[in-house]
Amino acid sequence: MYFRTKWDWSFAGDEVTGYAGHALGYGRRVLIGRHTGAAHTDLGLARLGPGGQVDRHVHAFERCAYVFSGAPEVQLDDIWLQLQAGDYVLFPVGKPHAWRNPGAEEARWLELSSPQPQTSPASWPDTVFLAPVGAGSARRPHPGDPTTPYVGHYRGVASQSEALAVRGPARGRAPAGMDTALLAYSGITVKMLVDANLGADLLTMFMVDYEPGGAAQVHDHPFEEAYLFLEGEIEAEVDGEPMTLAAGDVLFCGVGVLHGFFNTSSGRVRWVETQAPQPPRRHSYRWPAQWQELNKRLPREGTA
Repeated sequence: MYFRTKWDWSFAGDEVTGYAGHALGYGRRVLIGRHTGAAHTDLGLARLGPGGQVDRHVHAFERCAYVFSGAPEVQLDDIWLQLQAGDYVLFPVGKPHAWRNPGAEEARWLELSSPQPQTSPASWPDTVFLAPVGAGSARRPHPGDPTTPYVGHYRGVASQSEALAVRGPARGRAPAGMDTALLAYSGITVKMLVDANLGADLLTMFMVDYEPGGAAQVHDHPFEEAYLFLEGEIEAEVDGEPMTLAAGDVLFCGVGVLHGFFNTSSGRVRWVETQAPQPPRRHSYRWPAQWQELNKRLPREGTA
């Protein structure tokens, strides 16, 4: 099954269920979850008002966040980090963390969790609050710093021709491993944000840019995918249904849902995409066209 909805920030910044007494000015709205038919995906928007905080805690699920706006500070273990728009952060299962917003602007971010958090009333505590530690000042995470392995930064790129251009001498350039490299194919640029290379075990989050004419032919997966559209407009086919998706839309595709995207516009299209569970090392995609062609070529029983 698939599910389509809209995303915006028209929800209250009040305390979230289960966080009573441990959060101030924190609000969360679930876009994709049990109520939409998902089995593994919990995708939501979070906001933290000026002066707000979420006390130090751990989860029995994996969670990651992508910052849209504001300057929230996040604590990983006992280190406080100053985040900004375009930053992403992973919270592995059992990783102590906290949030605070000392700035004058509300902080807003996208959150993905898997497995899905318990619903209220929960039969057991999958979020446990801890005693505070390290109330010091925050610092900006430095790219490639091995002491902050769960944080990165990416806000999208220009056209593929510019993004993939090689600049500077062959020796001495910054390393371009999986933490910084872009994947480009068929007019599509993909930047992995949160995946196994960042330390995730249960989910992935990445950003996708489609050039004019870029396309992903109809396919399906053995995992769930969700798409939060940021810019542009694209034609899609989902379970045989044609549709147009644009900034402000959210699409969820369950396991086995056939889907494809075709940028027939004159502009570029950008979205954040998530996967849960994390894709297998092989056979992540199935392309019906390949199997249809195979079926046509093979001889039928009783024919020469």
